[in-house]
Amino acid sequence: MGRYLLYIVNPIAGTRAKKDLEQFIASKTTAAGIPFRIIHSVASGDYSFLLPEIEKDGITDVVVAGGDGTISQVAGSLMHTGLHFGIIPCGSGNGLAYTAGISKDPGKALEVIFNGIPVLIDGFTVNGRFACMLSGIGFDAKVAHEFAAQKTRGLKTYAALVSRNFFQASTYSFEIEANGLRFSTDAFFISIANSNQFGNHFTIAPEASLSDGLLDIVIAKKTAKPLLLFNLVRQILAGKIKKTASSLRQPVIYFRTDRIQISNKELAPLHIDGDPADTAEVFDIRVLKNSFHLLHPKK
Repeated sequence: MGRYLLYIVNPIAGTRAKKDLEQFIASKTTAAGIPFRIIHSVASGDYSFLLPEIEKDGITDVVVAGGDGTISQVAGSLMHTGLHFGIIPCGSGNGLAYTAGISKDPGKALEVIFNGIPVLIDGFTVNGRFACMLSGIGFDAKVAHEFAAQKTRGLKTYAALVSRNFFQASTYSFEIEANGLRFSTDAFFISIANSNQFGNHFTIAPEASLSDGLLDIVIAKKTAKPLLLFNLVRQILAGKIKKTASSLRQPVIYFRTDRIQISNKELAPLHIDGDPADTAEVFDIRVLKNSFHLLHPKK
């Protein structure tokens, strides 16, 4: 059976002109001799409407040209179909693609689409909502909510928002239950990571794996001065934070689990794969092992 590719292009992701990208995709895929279609992403994030077309047209692969949020929505809607999923990274962070070793260069990304290896990777749910890469509660989620409202996208805009919010950052009180333990802490943010980074090669959970059946939890606890927070975040982004067996007294708590429940009575904001999401008083977060096949580069 031959392949049939469905490209889903997010026209507002990142900063690259999508018309040129669509022409490039069409040219390269035609040259590769693979049948294809190109459609745009939908604002609702629900792609179940594609199910009849996938069956009727014999679509074998769905390729997302966009960021982590679009990938999460597409995979969450279609992961039970047995399709292979590919990525042409053109979002602001591209954390899932970079963790999988996929280049931001469209030509190299298409080589992975045409010749890559499908690998089963995990996902997870936050109160039943699917996530494929990273979710956060607190400071980074506040930035994500503001970023979504900006007219200009890209890393510069995101960095400016981080800088503007930094010294005004406040902590939130959480109660956490995981691995048979329950504890309370005040923290600037909690990251729930299936991949090892925020995006843009900034490492948040250096030991995280896409296919180990576990989530890496990173909690940036309350510190005495903003300068300490700065040093803490810098260490996290540099990948210098290590998992320890007895980390509850450390500035950063880092552990792994397949399920975590977080009480969030102060309603700290939430993001899922970089997109703002509705917060809740309690988050029930669970791994979904072997959720979908993601095309990886050949080693």
